[in-house]
Amino acid sequence: MGTGIAQIAAQNDFQVTLVDRTEADLERAMQRIQNNLFKLFQMEKISESQMKRTLDNIYTTTDLQKSKYCDFAIEAVPEKLAIKQEIFRQLDILMPESAILASNTSSLSLAAIGSVTNRPDRVAGMHFFSPVPKMKLVEIVRSVNTSEETLQVIRDIGERMQKQIILANDYPGFTVNRVLVPMLNEAAFLVMEGNKVEEIDKGMMLGANHPVGPLKLSDYVGIDVLLFTLESLYEGFNDSKYRPCPLLKRMVEAGHLGKKSGKGFYKY
Repeated sequence: MGTGIAQIAAQNDFQVTLVDRTEADLERAMQRIQNNLFKLFQMEKISESQMKRTLDNIYTTTDLQKSKYCDFAIEAVPEKLAIKQEIFRQLDILMPESAILASNTSSLSLAAIGSVTNRPDRVAGMHFFSPVPKMKLVEIVRSVNTSEETLQVIRDIGERMQKQIILANDYPGFTVNRVLVPMLNEAAFLVMEGNKVEEIDKGMMLGANHPVGPLKLSDYVGIDVLLFTLESLYEGFNDSKYRPCPLLKRMVEAGHLGKKSGKGFYKY
């Protein structure tokens, strides 16, 4: 997700500082971006000069302190509240007082994430969808503390990235995942009960006119991300309808995380 966000920002002429844990992570990220841009060039959707300019717009580093030169942050670390809060603590110290801190969380409380900063009014959700360069939607999530000014700045940035915007309130799952994730979970239950993966996806594609089946989509999202989101919904609402399918837990334990690991409900 972070790679895709960096790419789409750079394509739209933002100067991007891409931070990751290791140089190897950054090399993989830049290779993915180069591959994506080359495909767009081959399809004649961007020119060679646009491809070069996009790459030139991205500076990579493993040093989070470089964020002190930035005006806006989009966090895309794993979907665990403690990890996100630690990143926001550091960003709050490092970045200018005027900077806005956005999270790409798909389900966690923005109020809780912003509570560890001295600028909760300048914290909001900016939830992209995978794959970021292709998916048009961004959910802007407003916590009880987020200011109208912050929301407008994030909306302007999202539109400059050529995304369509919807506004959601700060409840677990927001809008899209609140509706989508229980469906993906039920598809996993169907597999656990002995139904065939291909049949389930075919049924939803032909019977509900979905462009991709729920299990293929789960693989694209990441089985671990899906499980984390379900756990967040389950904990946030204390409602049994969000209980994660045990099969998802077993898949994550086995390292079958979907497309990114080479195996999920399908093999890649």
